[in-house]
Amino acid sequence: MSGRAVSDTDPEIADSETAVEQDDAEDLWEDARRARWTATGTGAALTLAGLAAALLRLTRSAPALVPAAYAGGAVVCAAAAVLGSRGRTRRALWLLIAGVMIMALGDQAD
Repeated sequence: MSGRAVSDTDPEIADSETAVEQDDAEDLWEDARRARWTATGTGAALTLAGLAAALLRLTRSAPALVPAAYAGGAVVCAAAAVLGSRGRTRRALWLLIAGVMIMALGDQAD
C-alpha cells in the first residue's frame, strides 16, 4: 500500500477547466461581435442624423459653416461606422466622439 490516495478526479478537473476556457473564449467572441455591431449601428445612425441636419440647415437661412459642419461630422461618423464594422472599435469610438463634436460646433455657429 502506498501513501497516495487513488482517485480518478484528475481527468474531470482537466475537462472542467477546458470547458471553462471554451466558455471564456465564446464570451470574448460574443463581446467583440456586440462591440462591432454597436459601433457600426451608432456610426450609421449618427451619419444619417448629421446628413438630415445638414439638409435641414441648407433649406434655412443659416451661415454656410453650419451645414458644412453637420456634413463634415456625418462623414467622420461614416468613417467610424466603417472602422467599427472591421473590428477597430476603439478607433471608431474616438471618431464617433469627434464627429459629434464637429456637429455640436456647427450647432453653436447657428
